[in-house]
Amino acid sequence: MTKTKWAVDTAHSSVDFSIKHMMISNVKGAFNAFDASIEADPTDLTTADIIFNVDLSSIDTRNTDRDNHLRSADFFDVETKPTMTFTSTSIEKKDDDEYSVTGNLTLNGVTKSETFVATFEGQGKDPWGNEKVGFSAVGTLKRSDYGLTWNAALETGGVLVGDKVKVSLQIQASKAE
Repeated sequence: MTKTKWAVDTAHSSVDFSIKHMMISNVKGAFNAFDASIEADPTDLTTADIIFNVDLSSIDTRNTDRDNHLRSADFFDVETKPTMTFTSTSIEKKDDDEYSVTGNLTLNGVTKSETFVATFEGQGKDPWGNEKVGFSAVGTLKRSDYGLTWNAALETGGVLVGDKVKVSLQIQASKAE
């Protein structure tokens, strides 16, 4: 099969994350606005070209005050750096449906190489005859690598916000016209 263009179906996709809070629990959130340029042969992702963009102002942790703080200059500074972008640079097949996807992640004006474990979840046609594919991906980012270092010391020791951010993507895409 040759490479095909795929359009992300955002109604059936998600970009979620979790981060340690007060060193005792995890807080979860999502980014509700994102898009991608995907050219891939779903049966062999090693040749895929992927550019994934996240609108950082779309952060949603189910807490308005926290979301506004995350949009501020203490964290994402969405007024001057509104987008996080991932551009694939290499994809290695690990087994039948699992891949290591490495690429350049740009966040807060910093670009670093990151690797995500991606899984091809399947391919089929919806009830209207549109060809669909599904992928998932997981990875861990260190926010300090991107200059996102705001924190507060806790009276009992430790810090308010962890450094490691676990990222999880569920992507459904339609064959582009």
